[in-house]
Amino acid sequence: MNVCVFCSSSDAVDRVYLDVATEMGAMIGAAGHALVFGGGAVGLMGATARAVQRGGGKVIGIIPTFMNRPGVPYSDCDELQFTADMRERKTRMIALSQAFICLPGGFGTLEEMSEVITQKQFNFVKAPLVAVNTLGFYDSLAAFFEEFYRRKFAKPDFRATCPFVATPRDAMGYVTTYVPPAPTSKWF
Repeated sequence: MNVCVFCSSSDAVDRVYLDVATEMGAMIGAAGHALVFGGGAVGLMGATARAVQRGGGKVIGIIPTFMNRPGVPYSDCDELQFTADMRERKTRMIALSQAFICLPGGFGTLEEMSEVITQKQFNFVKAPLVAVNTLGFYDSLAAFFEEFYRRKFAKPDFRATCPFVATPRDAMGYVTTYVPPAPTSKWF
């Protein structure tokens, strides 16, 4: 299956996040899955892609043309696709993927995660989505999501749309054993 990983493109982050990205990529590659990712050579993106390939997996990078500058795209992708903009990039990544894993990242990662959550909420995406909560990175976001349910801005049933797990192994277990829930008849 094609596993999309949303994650940071920063090399400035603590080494533990890069190690988790490497572990995630190694698991994807060893399982014979392909990686769909944002196409970057740096940060968690690059670490994940390199590990997937070392593990024997295929790497599909999707990157906007404005980022096509020396050192930015992961030039060793098995397939590198260029898009007109960030919106097309995200749309293509989602269309190509059968599973989604969020590693720690910044605003772009949050935006990608939110898009998939929303598409799952409306039953446009039926694939699994999971976030790896390395060192409690997503604790505040999980608490914020709980406010949605508590204040009735989202149905508590949607809590299962994006579980937060501790390790890459937990994430792989989740996406490989995922059974989609029955569609809900009402969104709100």
